[in-house]
Amino acid sequence: MGSLFRSEEMALYQLFLQSEAAYACVSELGELGLVQFRDLNPDVNAFQRKFVNEVRRCDEMERKLRYLEKEIKKDNIPMQDTGESPEAPQPREMIDLEATFEKLENELREVNQNAEALKRNYLELTELKHILRKTQVFFDEQDGRLTTTTESMTRALVTDEVRTAHYLGPVQLGFMDKLNDREEYFPCFVAGVILREKLPAFERMLWRACRGNVFLRQAMIESHLEDPSSGDQVHKSVFIIFFQGDQLKIRVKKICEGFRATLYPCPEAPTDRREMAMGVMTRIEDLNTVLGQTEDHRRRVLVAAAKNLKNWFVKVRKIKAIYHTLNLFNLDVTQKCLIAECWVPALDIETIHLALRRGTERSGSSVPPILNRMQTYENPPTYNRTNKFTKAFQALIDAYGVATYREMNPAPYTIITFPFLFAVMFGDLGHGAVMALFGLWMIRKEKGLAAQKTDSEIWNIFFGGRYIIFLMGVFSMYTGLIYNDIFSKSLNIFGSHWQISYNKSTVISNKFLQLNPETADYTDTPYPFGMDPIWQVAGANKIIFQNAYKMKISIILGVIHMIFGVIMSYYNHTYFKNRLSLIYEFIPQMVFLLFLFFYMVLLMFIKWNRYSAKNYGRYSASCAPSILITFIDMVLFNTPKPVPEPCEVYMFGGQHFFQTIFVLVALACIPVMLLAKPLNIMKQRRQGNVQPIAAGSTSDVEVGMSNGQISQGVDHHEEEELSEIFIHQGIHTIEYVLGSVSHTASYLRLWALSLAHAQLAEVLWNMVLSNGLKKENWFGGIILTVVFAAWAVLTIGILVLMEGLSAFLHTLRLHWVEFQSKFYQGKGYAFQPFSFESIVENSSSSSQTEGE
Repeated sequence: MGSLFRSEEMALYQLFLQSEAAYACVSELGELGLVQFRDLNPDVNAFQRKFVNEVRRCDEMERKLRYLEKEIKKDNIPMQDTGESPEAPQPREMIDLEATFEKLENELREVNQNAEALKRNYLELTELKHILRKTQVFFDEQDGRLTTTTESMTRALVTDEVRTAHYLGPVQLGFMDKLNDREEYFPCFVAGVILREKLPAFERMLWRACRGNVFLRQAMIESHLEDPSSGDQVHKSVFIIFFQGDQLKIRVKKICEGFRATLYPCPEAPTDRREMAMGVMTRIEDLNTVLGQTEDHRRRVLVAAAKNLKNWFVKVRKIKAIYHTLNLFNLDVTQKCLIAECWVPALDIETIHLALRRGTERSGSSVPPILNRMQTYENPPTYNRTNKFTKAFQALIDAYGVATYREMNPAPYTIITFPFLFAVMFGDLGHGAVMALFGLWMIRKEKGLAAQKTDSEIWNIFFGGRYIIFLMGVFSMYTGLIYNDIFSKSLNIFGSHWQISYNKSTVISNKFLQLNPETADYTDTPYPFGMDPIWQVAGANKIIFQNAYKMKISIILGVIHMIFGVIMSYYNHTYFKNRLSLIYEFIPQMVFLLFLFFYMVLLMFIKWNRYSAKNYGRYSASCAPSILITFIDMVLFNTPKPVPEPCEVYMFGGQHFFQTIFVLVALACIPVMLLAKPLNIMKQRRQGNVQPIAAGSTSDVEVGMSNGQISQGVDHHEEEELSEIFIHQGIHTIEYVLGSVSHTASYLRLWALSLAHAQLAEVLWNMVLSNGLKKENWFGGIILTVVFAAWAVLTIGILVLMEGLSAFLHTLRLHWVEFQSKFYQGKGYAFQPFSFESIVENSSSSSQTEGE
């Protein structure tokens, strides 16, 4: 089989590169994305490797680019993304890139520092402007031109000498210098601004620390002020504090400093305040002009950087990835050659040779690289080629476990079986159409949607599985046609094959009407495609009919699915030349499954074919035996209970004899599966005819080294104990025998979820939408619009999303446990090639997450 049905054949190669050509060759291999390098220096510290300085330089360049990106996003400047991936720059170009980034960072930091200083000056001038405006009111009050309340409160803070002179004029805001016998008044107030939320605590602290000997006035600044450091909008208030004496002055200033209040000089004379206010306004206008020019210059720098930022990121990440990969290599004794080991798909070796040749030509080296194949017993990585269609299905398989090297890959078969089993549980033409249209929309718009690169995990899951969603919807539409179910109603395309003529009174008087195939109303011919639409309006026997049908279909599909899984193990055994497993595992497993469970499926088809409601005698519907009771009697060797004439216990002649033989043969397969293989291994070891069995493997002959193949799991130095072989074989046998019963019953979830989905759809129709359809006139149209909107929301939210997720998870379980357990080990490890595409994509997504 080709690589579609099992993983690619891998080979381990040793690569010799000249030091001058190593960078260019690794760059070409990174663009190719087909080589997985091994670390030849596992014990060497990351800081002691040869190219650690180059990696640090790349880290520093990436830091500068992230700084530029942060500033660009802060200004909401769009970054140009052409979608193209530039080639990795040559090592000599790193100096130019470093110089460019250094220049941009320094220029931007200088502009930001200047802008911050200008904004700080602007903030100070703005606060001073508000202080001069607000405090004018306070001084007017103090001069007695507004009220006398402030005057009396201020009077309490001045000395007796000042109080006695009050009749000569208004109270002076100061105190006299009595030591020098001069009537000179010094300032006894401070003015400033403080954050509005700190003002209550600030006022309480002043009152307590100064013991009530201060007088505080405050007024809110209506407009927002911008913090120059953080850029946040803050609310502040102007305050002025009146006090007396140097001691209080020191204490007040310390309290202001503790609350981060900013103090500003405020002249006492009105003329001085007006002059200062005029000067402040002039300086604010000048600062506005300078700030505008600074912002324009900053934006020009960022716009120029935004045009190349994406490409710069890609270049730096490619350079860093190359040097990180070169750190995995070894140096030869001459220090002129780098030695690497790498896993390579065997089919792509010629492509890799061409890439190495291009890299050598680009570097100008005259020494061609040397690529030698190595022989190894190490398990190679598993590599399954995928495209945008098969990638999602392969991801479902790898989520369970990466396939063991070269074993059968379930992904190609899952493309059909997964949406089909999902559709058996989700069968509804209407709901399937909604899901299919959603998947088709994502497929049609996939280029634009993929370019958006959103961080929403739920959306990324939906978009990644767009082809799965589309196929699940299409298959659900098919099973919906089979069930003849669309939003819990039927489509009468071909006309019902029930000729029923009830009058109106009969329909009104009977809430449920029974359908009896024995009556003459049935034409005795089946509906051409799917279920007859009459069953949607049937009475109590509707659920009985559908349950019997869906339950049997679930068992039939489950047994066929498990048989297919056992057949897949045959191809694994033959490919790995595992003769013992083929004879003593595959054959008894297949016989056990066929003689018991597939025989039960055959009984279902025999019962459907022979027994009918229109037949009379031994083949009438009333004489049809129960499949479940028949199977239980078969396994327990019970004699069926006699039935009245003309019915018969058995469906066909010799049934009891065949059933006895089937059970005995199936039971005989159990000791064969349990003991035959370990006993043969023990016998072969005694004879010394085969090599020792690898640890963790029970195969007799593994894949050899002939024809360039690498043996799977062979370890020529360790030998598994016979006791462990017997234990492992016993576990596998018990698991298969008991699992065959439990797995068959597990497929009944197809019936259960299909029934639940149909019943929920019917409940939504009867309890929601039908209420709107019963109303008449124009009022009924309004009610129907509202009810339909509620019904549509519940249908999408519950039946499509929630029920769809439930059916998806149950289908996933049927594949992982019931199907893949028959042949799939999943003990491999994924092939992770050195690829620029994946490195750049992962780096971009991680940087976006950090930015959020």
